[in-house]
Amino acid sequence: MTVTRKPLSLFMVITFLATFATIHVHGQNSSPERDPLQFRDSLVQRNSELYNSPPGKPRPLVYDVTSYGADPTGVSDSTNALLRAISDALKGPSNGFLSKGIVNLGGAQINLQGGNYLISRPLQFPVAGRGNLLIHGGTLKASNNFPADGYLIDISPSSNIGSSSAFNYEFITLRDLLLDSNYRGGGIQVANSLRTSIDNCYITHFTTNGIIVRGGHETYIRSSYLGQHITAGGDRDEKSFSGTGINLMGNDNSVTDVVIFSAAIGIMVSGQANTLSGVHCYNKATGFGGTGIYLKLPGLTQTRIVNSYLDFTGIVAEDPVQLHISSSFFLGDAYILLKSINGVMNGVNIVDNMFAGSNKGIDIVQLDQQKGAFKEVDQVVVDRNNVKGMKLKATVARQSVQGNGKSWIADLNSVLLFPNRIKRVQYTFITTGNSFPIHALRNLSSNRVVIQSNLAVPATIFITADQGNSL
Repeated sequence: MTVTRKPLSLFMVITFLATFATIHVHGQNSSPERDPLQFRDSLVQRNSELYNSPPGKPRPLVYDVTSYGADPTGVSDSTNALLRAISDALKGPSNGFLSKGIVNLGGAQINLQGGNYLISRPLQFPVAGRGNLLIHGGTLKASNNFPADGYLIDISPSSNIGSSSAFNYEFITLRDLLLDSNYRGGGIQVANSLRTSIDNCYITHFTTNGIIVRGGHETYIRSSYLGQHITAGGDRDEKSFSGTGINLMGNDNSVTDVVIFSAAIGIMVSGQANTLSGVHCYNKATGFGGTGIYLKLPGLTQTRIVNSYLDFTGIVAEDPVQLHISSSFFLGDAYILLKSINGVMNGVNIVDNMFAGSNKGIDIVQLDQQKGAFKEVDQVVVDRNNVKGMKLKATVARQSVQGNGKSWIADLNSVLLFPNRIKRVQYTFITTGNSFPIHALRNLSSNRVVIQSNLAVPATIFITADQGNSL
């Protein structure tokens, strides 16, 4: 037993001394006497070595911007460092192709590492024809000399040399970013790109557009917040709000679960086949000249607005053709304005919405015919909306009239949207008398339905009139 214990004791002593030595060395490394700047530079150097692999070895796909000299404190200008990181990422290894002419970067990431970076020029992509890239995780702020017409992140190429694709980029993702334009230009520009994703971004202090999409297809903007001024409503300077939260100048885009809390126009749409869902606009009240959603594509709107919240600011649609608005809530006398440009309205559904106002007699749907009346109206349905404190307007009106005589008149002007336009009438004639009168619809001009019988009888008539469908 004694012989066995001695080696064990010696082993314990050796282990204790080794542990003490380790702790002692660690304590020297943690000493406050060490220069913190030297320590930081050593980390940057080691990080840089990780992302600059020796020749012959595969290059990694994550580009930490501090490795390029970007200042995460926001004190120094980080423009050149960030542009170098972007350039390296776009010129990184190819993993085949996405769409024709779009190099697949294999999921490369430009990591902002939770830093706050000051930039004096737009972060514009240097080359076109790239895809499958993520920029994420930090804050960008425009400097005081940032170009007034620039965008903090500009997904458009400074050069198209060498690109054979019909689109500039494909599958570029911007995620978990705060963009502060410092009242100098805009936040994000996406130009002629395919399947771009903007997710969980906060964009503020823009003077032009928070996000602008020019051409391309399928830019998806999700779970983001945009506002020229940071406010939660009731701002004393609301009258002076300017700029546009989101400007869609392309087709087939989607805006989902987005809040626009200050701007003259919340969302401007001038492209086709776009979808807006779960949008909350309280950007600037209609009474101050603001618009929540402006559809500026007369003659071919093709826009769907569903499950959204228009908060003291409404929707304007020019010559709407194929427009669907449903399951949305309009608060604070917010309404829908259908604006005549060439007098065309076709394929419009405004159904199953809720409107709440202040009992000022404001119509929930209104017509702007200053440039001429709507002359081509077909397949328009404004119906099944509910109202509190506002005035119901619809293309379908229902009314009952009672009387003892030969003529019954139902005046439907208080409900019907279009003046002097009834295209179809259905009615039920119920009499309690013993006679069997002959009755007929005699007139429907000026939105007044006239029904007459050949005999004087006591009768109740139930009438449904429809303005929206052509005969």
